[in-house]
Amino acid sequence: MAELPSMIQDLALMLVVAGIVTLIFKKLKQPLVLGYIVAGFLVSPNMPYTASVVDHEGVHLWADIGVMFLLFSLGLDFSFKKILKMGASPVISTCTIIFCMSMLGVLVGYSFGWSKMDCIFLGGMLAMSSTTIIYKAFDDLGLRQQQFAGLVMSVLILEDILAIVMMVMLSAIASGNNPDGGQMLGSIMKIGFFLILWLIVGIFAVPLFLKQVRKLINNEVLLVVSLGLCCAMAVFSTKVGFSSAFGAFIMGSILAETIEAEKIEKLVEPVKNLFGAVFFVSVGMLVDPKILVDYAGPIALLVLTILVGQAVFGTFSFMLGGESLKSAMRCGFSMAQIGEFSFIIASLGLSLGVISDFLYPVVVAVSVITTFLTPYMIRLATPVYSRLERHLPKRLIQSLNRLSMSNAPTHEQSKWKKLLMQMGVNTLIYSILSMAAIAVMFTFFLPFMRELLAGAGDNLYANAIVGIVTVIIIAPFLRAMVMKKNRSEEWRALWAESNRNRLPLIFTIIVRAVIAIAFIFYICHKLSHFTNALMITIGVIVVALIVVSRAVKRRSITLERLFVQNLRSRDIEAQVHGKKRPLYEGRLLDRDIHIADFQVPFNSMWMGSTLKQLDLGRKYGVHISSIMRGGMRINIPDGDYVIFPYDVLQVIGSDEQFTAFREALEKEVLGEDYDWENREMKLRQLVIGEDSPFVGKSLIESGIRDLYSCMVVGLEEGKESLSRYVPTRKFQPGDIIWVVGEQESLDALMSC
Repeated sequence: MAELPSMIQDLALMLVVAGIVTLIFKKLKQPLVLGYIVAGFLVSPNMPYTASVVDHEGVHLWADIGVMFLLFSLGLDFSFKKILKMGASPVISTCTIIFCMSMLGVLVGYSFGWSKMDCIFLGGMLAMSSTTIIYKAFDDLGLRQQQFAGLVMSVLILEDILAIVMMVMLSAIASGNNPDGGQMLGSIMKIGFFLILWLIVGIFAVPLFLKQVRKLINNEVLLVVSLGLCCAMAVFSTKVGFSSAFGAFIMGSILAETIEAEKIEKLVEPVKNLFGAVFFVSVGMLVDPKILVDYAGPIALLVLTILVGQAVFGTFSFMLGGESLKSAMRCGFSMAQIGEFSFIIASLGLSLGVISDFLYPVVVAVSVITTFLTPYMIRLATPVYSRLERHLPKRLIQSLNRLSMSNAPTHEQSKWKKLLMQMGVNTLIYSILSMAAIAVMFTFFLPFMRELLAGAGDNLYANAIVGIVTVIIIAPFLRAMVMKKNRSEEWRALWAESNRNRLPLIFTIIVRAVIAIAFIFYICHKLSHFTNALMITIGVIVVALIVVSRAVKRRSITLERLFVQNLRSRDIEAQVHGKKRPLYEGRLLDRDIHIADFQVPFNSMWMGSTLKQLDLGRKYGVHISSIMRGGMRINIPDGDYVIFPYDVLQVIGSDEQFTAFREALEKEVLGEDYDWENREMKLRQLVIGEDSPFVGKSLIESGIRDLYSCMVVGLEEGKESLSRYVPTRKFQPGDIIWVVGEQESLDALMSC
């Protein structure tokens, strides 16, 4: 009999131990991530009293897959449209927090005398708060629907995105012997180029593909297709110099814009949970008790650095983003921990061989300690603010609140700024698409044509064919680059306002036309031996023909409309099925009033009651703006609407009102039946004797249903099948009836 591979044995050991430990942590109401880390420590070679993993390389392979699927799932829960709608406030807060905490981490590392790369990676680790842990803490404390929690989650999403970029940057720094500003700038430009290219091409192609095969896809096929796309993008990402995790995240964010996103997220979740558990177990395997003892001082100082640093710099960052002092302190104190991305960054440093072995277990220990302290830090924010309010001058607090609120954008952008921003974005996007098309044609199609037409002299015909096809492909992009926004509202308003605006407006067209001509010049330069003057002339003529061509115009408009439709497909589907949030959300006049969703539990005591009977407005001060039931949205429900289990109530109110409403919704439920083993229904035969108390009584008078909780299902009369027992028939001695009920009820009935 063949021996089982060690990788399978290790996986069995890891999952069994992880299952036991996580059950204990679930009982203790602690984050499961910590349970996985403890399980990893128990199965590691550093723990001599338990069985340990043998095939470390196999475990790291599983862990790498876990990181990839974790980031793929993160991408599925992410939307670039949401980030754009957030405005500048979360961006300012996120960038400030990451910069301050990174610098603080680097300084602390240097104070210990650690190496340069240890300090740089430490700064990256300390800057990343844990989305999973904070979300769990908010949920446990009943704060998830409050306004400040939404602000924190927005910043955490941006932090996760910047963490991906940071991983790419750290890889670039680690690969260079002495990276300078030029290398850093080149890495940033490379990231930006491929990020925009993948998103545009992906959002154009992937939803189109899923739409075409939608009728052929079931859950199994959709899971395989999604994971296949994830792995394909991960492979492609590594081919161009990025990590597989970066590619997996990008594919997840592309699929997040499709109609199938929610279904994919549910299908992928078990896969993510499995491999994610293996990754966090592998994190725990690297914890060495000796290192923890030797570095107890740095661990304690790093914990203090995170707690104080996030409390101070986090509060300051949220105030820069436009929050009041109280709200900023609640946000800043909530972020005082590190988690999964810190482990991923540490794993990256180890895989690149640029950080010391001690740093990983030190960071894990710091994460465990700060995770345990997270709920206490969240609770501590309000008392600390109250204490500050008592001791600081009222004028100072009012000035801080006024200063922070004044940072919020209140004026619309000027027409020039808005127009130039739109033109710049369009030019950048269409330039990237044109460069990508040219690169693909020159890299793959040109060698193929030269080989195919090898008989032609000096590759003349091959170059000409490739050049013409390339121009045809990029023609819609060049036309959109030159002509788009030339008839926008801002353009017409500026043109009509003053004659002085007309020359600069014409100049913007010339600049974009020159960029388009440069692409034609580059193609001619690569494929011909023409003089510069002739190539410029060809470029001007080609761009002019592209601009006036109706066919190119139709192609350009068609491609853009298809892209926009794909980008909005999920929003359109949400509107059709009543799942999209109301447009007025976030625009209420009172800063303390906002909207939150609450789901009615399956065992709620409210089910079957009307809104009028519940009288939620009088009891809790909230307003029910909508009820989402199945795929329907019921807007502005009147008092006669009945509440059903799993209804999602959209509620308008303040944080305090939400707290009271949520507590009532969670407490007013039917108790659970933990004695379900005794609820089995059984069938018994009952013979009516001479002395039976049921003799001479009808079924209703006997009380068999009311007193004994049993039901008579038939009368045996010697026939092949049971006869229906008529409720008005009197029981007679010798009657044989069949009764259904629970064992205890049947025993009581039989003893009569």
